[in-house]
Amino acid sequence: MSRITTTRSSKKPVIPSPATPNEARQSPGQPPRPPHVPDNLFDLTGRVAIVTGASRGLGQYFARALAKAGADLILTSRTRESLATFEKEVRSLGRRAASLELDVRDQQNIEKFGAAAENVYGHLDILVNNAGCNVRKPALEVTWDDWNLILDTNLRGSFFVAQAVARRMIPRNYGRIINIGSVTSVAGYAGLGPYGASRGGIRQLTMSLADDWGKYGITVNCLAPGWFRTAQNSVLYEDKEWVKYLVERIPLKRPGQPNDLDGAIVFLASEASRYVTGQTLLVDGGISTGAMRALRRMS
Repeated sequence: MSRITTTRSSKKPVIPSPATPNEARQSPGQPPRPPHVPDNLFDLTGRVAIVTGASRGLGQYFARALAKAGADLILTSRTRESLATFEKEVRSLGRRAASLELDVRDQQNIEKFGAAAENVYGHLDILVNNAGCNVRKPALEVTWDDWNLILDTNLRGSFFVAQAVARRMIPRNYGRIINIGSVTSVAGYAGLGPYGASRGGIRQLTMSLADDWGKYGITVNCLAPGWFRTAQNSVLYEDKEWVKYLVERIPLKRPGQPNDLDGAIVFLASEASRYVTGQTLLVDGGISTGAMRALRRMS
């Protein structure tokens, strides 16, 4: 059984109304009514957001941005203990927080998680499908187990988590699902074969699910970061020659900083993106343009 811990801020939590006008009095599958548009399109007050893989890295930045926009959070990791410190940080922002254990490679665990997540606050509005992993190796050195680890985590896991959450969004005719992809969703890099395959699959999966679930008022989009420095890949950025090589290929002339993703994640989770679905939003400083010099260097 999934274990749950909740923490509450000293502020009185905002209790969302049972449904906004486009969610109320509709049967699943009935075409959604024109949405009620709040004064602040980016306000997530009253919304509940799940962020998977929130024990470290970009998952924590995504969760922090959503909390600052007003969302209450359900944080997941394979171990609840790894979320304890970050859960306290979310509480310090004035939001409610809950921690759930989730192993995206375990189908039974995913099903239990879906039910447990809905029970925390009574409804689910936003899913950030962030849990993922990578193994960097030349293609000739990739093992069968390497491939399965990456694809089972990044692609299969994302699908079945989205499925479990969507089942609970459909009765309310509302949902925002954000699958986390990568610049490797649209570009190939040596040493990242299985990872690129998983992220390319995320892009295709996003389009399919958007078509499948749009009739239920659920949008499905992919947020695809470029080259961002995080604790997990910091060793790469210790190589000054590699950083120089990378920066030369980024039109904005710097690697990404995690906070560069704040606006994109809040946009895709909010009413501001209500007519956006099936899309891949690249936040990559322009590297996906295939930037290269076609002219001699000019002073």
